[in-house]
Amino acid sequence: MSPRGALIDLTPLRRSAPFRRLWLGGMLAGLGAQIAVVGVLFQVWELTRNPFWVAALGLAQAGPMIVMGLVGGPVADVLDRRKVGLWATAGQSLAALALATQILLGAYPLPLLLVLISVQTAFGALGAPARRTFTVRLLDRSLVPAGIALQMVSFQAAMLVGPALGGVLIGATSVAVCYLVNAVALLVSWWSVWSLPAMPPRRGVPSARSADPARATARLRRRLRRALVMIGEGVQQVRRNPVLRGSFLLDLAATLLAFPVALFPMVNTELFDSDPRTLGLFLSSIAVGGVSAGLASGLVTRTAHLGRVQLLAVGVWGVALVGFGAAALAGTAWLCLAFLVVAGAADTVSVTSRAAMVQLATADSHLGRVSAVEHVIGVAGPDIGNARAGAVAGLTTPAWSALLGALACLGASAWVALRHREVADFVVED
Repeated sequence: MSPRGALIDLTPLRRSAPFRRLWLGGMLAGLGAQIAVVGVLFQVWELTRNPFWVAALGLAQAGPMIVMGLVGGPVADVLDRRKVGLWATAGQSLAALALATQILLGAYPLPLLLVLISVQTAFGALGAPARRTFTVRLLDRSLVPAGIALQMVSFQAAMLVGPALGGVLIGATSVAVCYLVNAVALLVSWWSVWSLPAMPPRRGVPSARSADPARATARLRRRLRRALVMIGEGVQQVRRNPVLRGSFLLDLAATLLAFPVALFPMVNTELFDSDPRTLGLFLSSIAVGGVSAGLASGLVTRTAHLGRVQLLAVGVWGVALVGFGAAALAGTAWLCLAFLVVAGAADTVSVTSRAAMVQLATADSHLGRVSAVEHVIGVAGPDIGNARAGAVAGLTTPAWSALLGALACLGASAWVALRHREVADFVVED
């Protein structure tokens, strides 16, 4: 492959104006979300100075993420996916405004903060499966991996700028401004979804419109009951497909066992005396690696062996986090950040390859449900992983929590690779 071929493929942005608008709106929403992440981590740590409460933050997000993420899958398969995305994004924006309001009013007990975070997470999880299917609807099949890579680059670019900007905003103003920026960014994202064409189910579900409101309501109720049954069907689809099952298990090994974000406020306290401006550097370091990997994502999107790419990426992620834990144990700040750069690059490659396999190995009739499972694993996994990291750090130290988690990740991913050889054998067919 030529050096030019290794660069990120911009064809989806040139070919599809709806995808281009969606990409820009998603990048702004990601920027607002990363600014808010720093605000939440800083607020919880400053209120409690307790790693177990940081762990509770992960659990407050994981619960609604799992429940509403699974519900969102069948909803995306029976209702217009564009409308689902609109309602969910609107709910996220309102929750962000409520988070800012509780700071401005001076009433911010920790339980209220956790509840509002849970509500915002629930709306995001409900709409995520529908949003994940937009790419395969807007682009030709051959451009889907490149479209996913572009979305990953936009996320990592937001993660690069957002945390640093969040730290600056907290230092110069207050946490409330972080939440307000998130709310505005979500409104822009809402507009980008509103501008898309309608995306009703392609098969098996008749139109919900009827001249008789009572009949239309009854039909909608039947669909929603069917949606509840379909939740289990999505899980079964993943369980029966060894490629999907193995790919998701690899992601769980990386996130449940080794996700390090909850440790950042504690390591920041040890290395930088709790400066909010340096707290953002930890997340930004991950993003530096992610953006770098994204810019070279042609190496991923133009290969047919996506499973092998994910296997290698998860291994590099684990090794990099072993280095992060060892550097934190030694008190070497620059080395901690350097290993996070490597981890961020590996994470981007892993997520891009996994997402492309899910979109290409799943029939459209089940794509919403399988995307729901993917979203729950991809987002709730890190939340539960953060809870694990905070709890272990409370029992030991942040450095040892990172080290033990990374070693467990390497062992678990090796086991998955041996038991699910279909992942390494997966080949993209034209």
